[in-house]
Amino acid sequence: MRKIPVTASPADDAKTAPSDRATEQKQQMSHAKKEPASPPDEDEGLQADLDRFRDLALRSQADFENYKKRAAREKEDAIKYANSGLIERLLTIIDNFELGLAAARGADENSAIFSGMSMVLKQLTDFLAEHGVESIDAPGRPFDPNLHEAIAHEPSSKVPATTAIRQTRRAYRMKDRLLRPPSVVVSSGPAAA
Repeated sequence: MRKIPVTASPADDAKTAPSDRATEQKQQMSHAKKEPASPPDEDEGLQADLDRFRDLALRSQADFENYKKRAAREKEDAIKYANSGLIERLLTIIDNFELGLAAARGADENSAIFSGMSMVLKQLTDFLAEHGVESIDAPGRPFDPNLHEAIAHEPSSKVPATTAIRQTRRAYRMKDRLLRPPSVVVSSGPAAA
């Protein structure tokens, strides 16, 4: 006859002695210890992840260092050129003041008004010089589109082509930054016959 396998019922399980259960658990644990914790492929994946995160951390650190340097430069520039907006507006006033002075010079150079206006203009230019602002004279210099603003071309037999003949508005530089380019009339060379 054929034997029928007998399966343990929960009731039979309860009848099993506690020492048998403890032995079974020990055997299962010893089998688990013998098996490797993770296959080699998984180790390589973990190492790749570790390398990727290490690279990401280094890049983030470098980006943060660059950000700190850029922020420090921007702060330094903001302090260095903080008054540039005010000075640019003052330059327009000085231009008009010089026009008034030129008109007063034509009337009478020995008058008290002319000498008073001359002193005020000198005070203004000294004030600008104290703050690192200097005027740039363009006549006689080669035309540079990065520094000059050409408003017209004019033939000239005395001044070579692409050279500023005269300026209609003076240029100013604050420290190493151009505040306002000069408006110049540029020579187109000798007149064509």
